[in-house]
Amino acid sequence: MRNFTEVSIKWMRLLTLTISSSVLVWLSSNWGNLVMAFPPAEDTPEEILRTEIIIDARSPIDGSLLTAAEYVQLQDQLQTSPPRKLDPNIRQNIFLIRIRSVLLKLFPFLNL
Repeated sequence: MRNFTEVSIKWMRLLTLTISSSVLVWLSSNWGNLVMAFPPAEDTPEEILRTEIIIDARSPIDGSLLTAAEYVQLQDQLQTSPPRKLDPNIRQNIFLIRIRSVLLKLFPFLNL
């Protein structure tokens, strides 16, 4: 009989520990949810940001300040500039690497 009471006491302690730790984990996981529900007070609302007209811009090249007209002109220049030429040897190597990768997918036992 004594053995049964010791076992039941151990199970009760285990059950108490399990329930208390579960409640503690649940409370600690929900602790910050109330605080994180709202944006910071100094944050500008998105509705105001949508209606804002941007008159200053930064250069994508060096980050300097530009007016709206200068920014549009710079964007046009960047779009109309010719693409850089790639060295033919590099182009050939890339082509061969792509062919090798396709062949390895088709024949994985080749070890190219």
